[in-house]
Amino acid sequence: MLDRKIIELCKEKLLTAKSDLLNRYQTHFLDFRERGNGGGGDEADQSSALLAENNLFATQQRLRAQLLAVEHALARIERGTYGICEETEEFIEKDRLLAIPWTTLSIEGAEMREDHSPQTASNY
Repeated sequence: MLDRKIIELCKEKLLTAKSDLLNRYQTHFLDFRERGNGGGGDEADQSSALLAENNLFATQQRLRAQLLAVEHALARIERGTYGICEETEEFIEKDRLLAIPWTTLSIEGAEMREDHSPQTASNY
């Protein structure tokens, strides 16, 4: 069973991570907008603008995925299911939760999932 102090410490870390992710999301968008990445200019300018837009999109997707993981961890705290491995249904190691408070897998669960995931390299 997880100690309430560990859960509260993880919750603080999650709230800090959420704030950081939201700030980074907004900063990336504002930086993109301030650069004025419009469709004008020659082909090189248009290509550069398209690359910047694609980079923004990829970064925003990654930040959204991280934010979703943080939000789910906060919801698990509220439901009382925080710190339980999705794979083994055992408690996740305290050190792992403190290092990665949004994790849903224990070390054993992560290894099990990795062992059962399709290996694309072995298909070639």
